[in-house]
Amino acid sequence: MAVGLTIAGLGIRPDLDTARALTFVFVKLGFTVAVVAVATLYLTRLARPGGERRISPMVAASPFVIIMLLATVNLAMAPRSHWDQMIVGDEWLECLLSVPIIAILPFAAVIWAMRQAAPTDLVRAGAFAGLISGSISAMAYAFHCTEDSLPFVAVWYGGTIVLCTLAGAMLGPRLLRW
Repeated sequence: MAVGLTIAGLGIRPDLDTARALTFVFVKLGFTVAVVAVATLYLTRLARPGGERRISPMVAASPFVIIMLLATVNLAMAPRSHWDQMIVGDEWLECLLSVPIIAILPFAAVIWAMRQAAPTDLVRAGAFAGLISGSISAMAYAFHCTEDSLPFVAVWYGGTIVLCTLAGAMLGPRLLRW
C-alpha cells in the first residue's frame, strides 16, 4: 500500500526507463529490503515473551554500515567540490519529510500485528516496528526519488529510517502495552 500511495501521490521518477536510473533504484531497494528482512527476523522474536534475550540489534545495523562504507568509497573517488551535491542533493527536504509521512501506514499495520502477539520489551518492539516501517517507506520513496548518489542514500534514506526507528521506540510502550 505504501508503494501504491507514494506512486499515486508523488509519481514515479520520469527516467525510470534508463539503465542508470534502474540501477540506483535497485541499490536503494537492496538497502531497504535488507533492513526490512533483518528487522523482521528480530521483530518476530520480539513478538514472544522472552524473545528479546536471543537477539543482538547489531546485526540490524549491518545494512547501514554497508551503505555508509559504500558512500565513503564513493566520496573518496569524487572531487571534494562535488561532495555537497552528492550528500545533500536537491531533494533532501522532500526525502526528510516524505519518508516519515509515508511510514505512518506501514507503522500502523506493524503495530496492529504486534498487538496480536505478546511483546514484553515494548521499547525495542516499537523501535523495530519503526525500523521496518521507515524502511518500507524509503523503499516506496525510491521509485520517486531522482537523487542517485550513495552518500545521499546513506544520509537521507538511512537518517529518515533512523528517525522512524526512534519514533517507534518512543511510541512502542504506549501502543503495544497489554
